[in-house]
Amino acid sequence: MDRPVAPRLDPNTGFLTNPAAQTLCAAFADAGFQTFFVGGCVRNAVMGVSISDIDIATNATPEQTTFVCTEAGFRCVPTGIDHGTVTVVIDGDSFEVTTFRKDVSPDGRRAVVAFATNLADDARRRDFTMNALYANAEGVISDPVDGLDDAVARRVRFIGDSGQRIREDYLRTLRFFRFSAQYADPTTGRDADALSGISDNLDGLETLSAARVGEEFL
Repeated sequence: MDRPVAPRLDPNTGFLTNPAAQTLCAAFADAGFQTFFVGGCVRNAVMGVSISDIDIATNATPEQTTFVCTEAGFRCVPTGIDHGTVTVVIDGDSFEVTTFRKDVSPDGRRAVVAFATNLADDARRRDFTMNALYANAEGVISDPVDGLDDAVARRVRFIGDSGQRIREDYLRTLRFFRFSAQYADPTTGRDADALSGISDNLDGLETLSAARVGEEFL
């Protein structure tokens, strides 16, 4: 039986033709590590929306990321080292490179995270299915939580149980409506499971700081 052909991004997608991004991925591959474009850049590429930030997920630890990139002559900035993020600067382009992660003990505002070794664990800790799309350096898409169809249909849907996702971080209630305003197809209405999870967890909004709420609205 023939295997289904993996979905691919348009080869002219910006980050696939970005020399610095491709150089970064090649450096990791040469060192034996995986890298994937992830999140908003892949989502927007699928939707045909303009792309701004290019984020990369990897199975390399932050220390390994720093070593690989320093050896390759790139500049490394430990912008979120405790959460696995290193900003890598190549020829003036900046990339946030983050180790695969999984939540250990989320409390509704922040989560203690542990580094993971596989893409599926990293995907399951994210908020919406459309934000858990990954693409390798050739543009082959990995879709661990069935977000590709949602992105194509412009359907904002929580990963797994919506209530659980919200209790992990109550800011996701506000993010749901922001993403719906930005990306959702207005003719299809809001996802019923998402609205149910939000309704059951409204009290959690009171635990959020004004700074986080303000940043989300802005």
